Amino acid sequence: MAKAKAKSKSKVRIGFVGVGGMGQAAHLRNYVNVEECEVVALAEIRPGLGKLVGERFGIAKVYKDHKDMLAAEQLDGIVSAQPFDRHAVLFPELYSKAKFLFSEKPIAIMPAAGKKLAAAAAKAGCTHMVGYHKRSDPATMYAKGVIDQWKKSGEFGKLKYVRITMPAGDWVANGFTGLLRTDEPVPDLPREISGDLWKAPTVAGMPGEVAKHFVGFVNYYIHQVNLMRHLMGENYEVTYAEETNVMLAVRGESGTAGVIEMTPYQTSTAWEESALVAFERGYVKLDLPSPLASNRAGTVEVYKDNGKTATPERVSPTLPWVHAMRQQAINFVKVCRGEMKPLCDAAEAYQDLVAARQYIKLRYGK
Repeated sequence: MAKAKAKSKSKVRIGFVGVGGMGQAAHLRNYVNVEECEVVALAEIRPGLGKLVGERFGIAKVYKDHKDMLAAEQLDGIVSAQPFDRHAVLFPELYSKAKFLFSEKPIAIMPAAGKKLAAAAAKAGCTHMVGYHKRSDPATMYAKGVIDQWKKSGEFGKLKYVRITMPAGDWVANGFTGLLRTDEPVPDLPREISGDLWKAPTVAGMPGEVAKHFVGFVNYYIHQVNLMRHLMGENYEVTYAEETNVMLAVRGESGTAGVIEMTPYQTSTAWEESALVAFERGYVKLDLPSPLASNRAGTVEVYKDNGKTATPERVSPTLPWVHAMRQQAINFVKVCRGEMKPLCDAAEAYQDLVAARQYIKLRYGK
């Protein structure tokens, strides 16, 4: 007698908080095409935009804000696509309403706020996945598998060095094509730092000018700060900040050296972000596409050199036509279904702000 088929899991019910530029281009257009989930509702404080987006993506329930949506809907997960200076104010309201939350990076502006959010998520029993999409790129996932295997086996020696190069370039790559917009003003909302950050004489103990550099660094380079920890596989401290703002050096808990190169050159119509993970007798090279590029994964080159015991070889795997933002949506749905852990949770995302603050202190002395 044939065994009965296992009952399939029901679709994950997702609600969106915010469907502006990144909400649509980076997230919503990907979630609506993930078979295992259903976007059942969205909240958008610009009613005209909310209506347009709901109609385009076939989402019947559109609410004026997250409070109305959460009061009316039973959701498995929430995707919150908000400016990061809103996170510290908004997320505590979301943690108690859904077991799973996805947000954009970074978790907050200041380390103290990030630490409080990580603690609040843990207390509420909410798994908060922070959207460092580079971890979800099929190339990064492949590279990480190789790196972890080599570290465990020791077959190519010790991990010695990680270098990440991040030139400024075209991060959009036509990713905003077809974006729905309205001329509705964005209402004034509570934020982590009230008032005009760019005019404040001091911010969280930093002189105003230093605070501007900190926020700019967090906004732009926090992806690389996070990727360094992911590839290295451990926490690290920032040990050097070059005075022209082009390079910082780190040291991992096990002593591994690392460098982040920040716009050593610039491109106008390209994106040339790369990483090198070097072992004693081999390396993994990673090249990543523009953040909003569609249907395109990064590339990986793996070099193995066993010296006299085997012929050295280079391997470049053929990866699926899946871009990082789509794979990230797939991964979050898997997290909601209990099939994997988040690639970066709130507690780890807090460490990114710690590293960023270390860098700014070394660079500016404040």
